[in-house]
Order: sequence, then structure tokens, then C-alpha cells
Amino acid sequence: MNHFEEYYTKFVQSVGSKEGAVSPTLVNSASFSYGTPEIAEGIFDGSIKKPLYSRMGNPTTAKLESIIAEMDGGIAAVATSSGMGATTLAVMSLLACGDEIISIGGLFGGTYALFSETLTRFGVKSHFFDVDALEDIQNAINEKTKIIFLESVGNPNMRLPDIKKIAQIANDAGIALIVDNTITPMSILPLALGADIVVYSTTKIISGNASALGGCVVYRAINESEDKFKSPRYQFLEKFIKNMGKMALIGNAKKRAMRDFGMSANANASYLTMLGLETLPLRMDRIIQSVEIIAKELDKNGVNINHPCLTQHPHHARYLSDFTKGCGTLFTIDMGTKTKAFEFLNKTKLATLTANIGDSRTLALHMASTIYRDFDEETRKFLGITEGLIRISIGLENPQDIIKDFLESSK
Repeated sequence: MNHFEEYYTKFVQSVGSKEGAVSPTLVNSASFSYGTPEIAEGIFDGSIKKPLYSRMGNPTTAKLESIIAEMDGGIAAVATSSGMGATTLAVMSLLACGDEIISIGGLFGGTYALFSETLTRFGVKSHFFDVDALEDIQNAINEKTKIIFLESVGNPNMRLPDIKKIAQIANDAGIALIVDNTITPMSILPLALGADIVVYSTTKIISGNASALGGCVVYRAINESEDKFKSPRYQFLEKFIKNMGKMALIGNAKKRAMRDFGMSANANASYLTMLGLETLPLRMDRIIQSVEIIAKELDKNGVNINHPCLTQHPHHARYLSDFTKGCGTLFTIDMGTKTKAFEFLNKTKLATLTANIGDSRTLALHMASTIYRDFDEETRKFLGITEGLIRISIGLENPQDIIKDFLESSK
């Protein structure tokens, strides 16, 4: 049984066209002509829905945005130039100097650096907590807190958050919850679990073939009655809610971040991402099944594997109850030392050594010497980075071939 059957028809029917070119139209134009000054005025005030300028949106990208928004049950989405562009757009559109973020889990290195280093230069403070430190998270919320941010699966520490409980904390406090769902599209639906905003690096499993850099942010609708975003904490949204109603978060994102920071998606990348989306359910289903097969077999043979499908993992029960459609493409191998990790990576014949994840081919990378090389020992410990840690992203290869290769490489 395929875990993602509901998406097969939806994706291929949404990407392809019934009239004219079947493949999505690629609009390679940076600017668009308006025809008359009246139309130009209408485009700029939002009353006419036509392209304004590619920094603010492109017809090819708009089609991608509509498909991803539907995938997550959002009202709309904003595609960006990269996954970090998506995260930056999502947070910077809500933040001002003096605001605070609560960040939960073992974050991707780029996100941790954004929160701990870059945003501090602009007067934004971040507090970091383990996924199970729920009481500490509640206690850290104050009048300056604007965002609670978490990853659906810790990259690379493989810890699983209780998204429903964290969403309840965020909603009770009237705080925006952003979930990075990069490695679990379709597996986890954060908006349905209580999140407000979902971010993706579409470069990863959504595209799936290392050909298109991109990101996307999906937003829920603003409620017509009470809504946390109508509170004094988010007073800057008042004008967007007045003018755009349920679409207010989209207008805010485009005018407070996209317009001024320019993390705009490239039309060609959006086109390639849509081609990847057509096969996402097929690839995702095979990969999550392969991950379990490989992780369990390697563990049985004495390889130090970290994945929640294993009974010794602290979140194994949560994996069985809340992650029934898998938790993405990742697991880690701890070889104990950097020397042994390098030996493994030099021996493997199947794994491609790269900083990417979610590809159609199996990928591997030593964490401490690459993405996390500039982080101090205390930070690495918090993020689960040890000297011998190798992050593995499983691809479409025969799982038995991967097992054989990895067992030979670990000797």
C-alpha cells in the first residue's frame, strides 16, 4: 500500500495542462508590461490580478505556489530562491528589533546560524530548547515573543517533536508557530496540527534530483472572527488584514520581506520543481520504506544508527503514533571518530558526498567537518553533532545494495 495515494492524481493533474502545452509554461521574463496606466495602478493596488514584476511573482512560480499550498491545506504560498530564503521570509516578515524567537529541536546548521548569529545583529533574540522541554518552552514565552519555530524532524539529530502539544502552547499564548517541513512533505501536515506557517526547502525531496534550488512558505488563512494575528502583538498586520482579509499573511510576506529582501524564486527553478512534484509521492513512499529496512538491518549488524524506527530511540513510540507515514529520508551513522567516518565515506561506492538531502540518489556527509565546523563544542552537543557523525539521506537505489555497501564500508 502506498502511503501517499491521495496525492498521485492531484499532482500530475495540477502540474500538467489539458489545453496547449502539456508541460508547465516557463515564463522567462523579469518584467511585465501593463498596457495602460489604469491597469498598472490596479496591479499595484492589488485589484487587478496580473504579474507586477518577477521579484514579486512570476506566472510559472505562481502555479508551483498553488500546488504546494493545496498540498499543505494552506490558503496560499510564496515560493523563494532557496530553503533559507523561505525561512528568512517567514521569520523576517513577522519580526522587528527587540522581538524574540523560541526555537525547538536540533536545527539544520543554516537555520541555527540565522537565529543565533545573523538575527542577533538586528536585535532579535532566540531561545533554543530540546523538543521535549515543553515546560521550559512555556516559561520562555513573554510579551516580546513573536515566533515559535521547529523542524518536523530534527536535522540531523533525528528527534521528533510533539507538534500538536507545541501548537497548543503557541495557540494558547497567541504566538505564531512556524514548522520547517522540508523532509516530511505529505507525511506531516503542520497546518492541520495547529501550525500557522510551513516552510520548505524545495531543493530537497520535493524536487528530488539536485537540479533546482528553491524554497516555499505556506500560510493558513486569517480567521474572520478571532485570530491571534489580530492581537496587539501583531499590530503591524492590521492594515493587511483590513485590505486583504484572510490573505493578509501573504501580503505581509511579500511587502515586508519579498519586496525588500528579494529572495524571489527563479521561474526556471519553479518549472523544474513542478516536474519533481509529479513523482514526489512515488519517490517518497519508496524512500521511507527503504529507510526503515536499511536502518534496522544496519542496526542489527552492529552499526550505530540513529532513527526513530529503532526501539532504542527515545521517540520510538511517538514515531509509531504520530509519524505513521515516515519521517523523511534521513538517518545518521556514528562511527565514533572523524578518522573512522572519513574511512567509511572513502569506502562507500553508492553514497554521493554532498550537503544536500532528499535526492533520488543516496547522499552522505560528515557533519562536524562541514556544515557544523564553525560551531563551538557546546552548540554541537546541543544539536547532536559528534565527531564521528555521518548524515545519510537514502535515495531510490535497491535497499539491499545500500545495506551491502554500507556494511562493507563500515568494516
